[in-house]
Amino acid sequence: MSKKHIEECIRDSLESYFKDLRGVEPTSMYEMIISVVEKPLLDVVMKHAEGNQSRAAEWLGINRNTLRRKLVEHKLIK
Repeated sequence: MSKKHIEECIRDSLESYFKDLRGVEPTSMYEMIISVVEKPLLDVVMKHAEGNQSRAAEWLGINRNTLRRKLVEHKLIK
């Protein structure tokens, strides 16, 4: 799956979101989208990194401490 394919999936999902709103104006979309995308991203990356936080952080391009904080926030670890 290419970067372009992921972008198209996100575009399609956002278009469906706006269609489902039926004209109602959205609020706090940025925070909602980041939250919705971040949790499965972290979950899948951690699975493929076999639970290795250092490797996962490197793949994500973020600091290991940041990854750990986000994993706790999303209740993916204790």
